[in-house]
Amino acid sequence: MRTIRGMLFTDKMIFEPGEITFAGDRIENITLFTGDQLAKEETERYILPGLVDIHFHGCAGYDFCDGTVEAMCAIASYELVHGITTICPATMTLPEEMLTDICATCAETVRTKVLQEGIPFGDVLKGIYLEGPFISMEKKGAQNPAYIRKPDRKMLERLQQAAEGLIKVVAIAPETEGAIDCIRDGKNDFCFSIAHTCADYATARNAIRSGAHHVTHLYNAMPPFNHREPGVVGAAAEEEQTDVELICDGIHIHPSVVKSTFQLFGADRVILISDSMMATGMEDGEYMLGGQPVQVKGNHATLADGTIAGSAMNLFDCMRMAVRMGVPKEDAVRAAAFNPARAIGIEEECGILQAGKKADILITNREFELQEVIKFGRTVVNQ
Repeated sequence: MRTIRGMLFTDKMIFEPGEITFAGDRIENITLFTGDQLAKEETERYILPGLVDIHFHGCAGYDFCDGTVEAMCAIASYELVHGITTICPATMTLPEEMLTDICATCAETVRTKVLQEGIPFGDVLKGIYLEGPFISMEKKGAQNPAYIRKPDRKMLERLQQAAEGLIKVVAIAPETEGAIDCIRDGKNDFCFSIAHTCADYATARNAIRSGAHHVTHLYNAMPPFNHREPGVVGAAAEEEQTDVELICDGIHIHPSVVKSTFQLFGADRVILISDSMMATGMEDGEYMLGGQPVQVKGNHATLADGTIAGSAMNLFDCMRMAVRMGVPKEDAVRAAAFNPARAIGIEEECGILQAGKKADILITNREFELQEVIKFGRTVVNQ
């Protein structure tokens, strides 16, 4: 059993003085303090839930679509030591045979592999995000146009069988043929996310009301938010059951728009994602994403034609970037931990500090510099 005292990010989504006790892999108790019960050095200690990245492609020189056990374990290990204790990595637009192999390998790895400190891979990876192939050719972004196809519920079922139920999020362009029917038929089995789309306001609203209650990397790969043509952004803002993803790497979205998005949607509906690719944590150079070469310099990753190709920043650093942009720290933590966990239906396990939940805990200073990562009660990193 271990007890840590400091400024706790509580289930009220604010920082409060107190202590957290955990034993084994579970939080045993949280006690909040009144008055001056913390020592001065303890007031400098922030205690957060482990972060949850539900949309990223790779890191540390590996891509999830490499489809190997080595790549998947390396990705999970990198994320863990950087404070992202739960992941739902994303595929790219690829042939069904390749997607099937990736899903099957992931399912096998969940069943059989163990990471550092004896942590099972399946305790870190909690889902797969299918980004493509059901997207718009006109808004493909860094996706490979050769493999884009119209939505296919039968294909989804085949992939889910190979994944042994791990597919949580399915990106879809609602204006494409068969998309609305696919959403209606599968909304109880998948979280459909409006993505890589030319959809106008009416089409996006129809998709949301049909069951697509999620938007992939808001603003990117979709029509702009216009005062006469509000598009996906306007429809999502009006439909309060809709969550929206936001990439806060300092490249994809201007700080003013990041702050405005939190004000427009509210902190309970914004999900911070990294959308990171294999160059994250690596030196500048040429890397691959979805079978296409990507040039990376700093946080900037682009295809040969200049198209932005994911980010080169992990979620913990994206959260810190959001705070530097002016997002209240409490809102940034919520958007990087609880909101993504809720979006893929695992909030009963993680994303929040509560008695009975898994002991996924981060310790930082007031500048959000990471000092310790605890996963299921086991110290993974201790600076």
